Amino acid sequence: MAKKRPFGVTLLALLAGAATIVALVHTLQMLHLLPISGPFGQAHFFTFDLLGALLWGVMGLVYLWVFRMLWNLDPQGWMFVVVIAVFNLILAFLSLIGASTWQSMLPALLVNGLILIYGMLPGTKAAFDIAR
Repeated sequence: MAKKRPFGVTLLALLAGAATIVALVHTLQMLHLLPISGPFGQAHFFTFDLLGALLWGVMGLVYLWVFRMLWNLDPQGWMFVVVIAVFNLILAFLSLIGASTWQSMLPALLVNGLILIYGMLPGTKAAFDIAR
């Protein structure tokens, strides 16, 4: 019998989908395929934007994989979404140090912060049968 997906897990999966979109937009900005200085400011990764594009692209693909895991109620999806949110926050702060503006990294910081906070709530852990 298939498990019913709780609303909280659906919300976490949708936040992971939003994080996928944010990471792929940053990838395209650093590849100079989207305007590098759009409404959210400039996105750079030190003086080597190609490395930043590679890192953001990998994060986008991983978030896409985690979205699928969360949507299918895979218990490992919870662990991966929390770990990837931390890695993505670290990457956003590295991008800030590497000449990106706060405005350009704000979507990544907000979405990943929400994922991390929501993923650590006891109700979310209980939905995946994670021991408290």
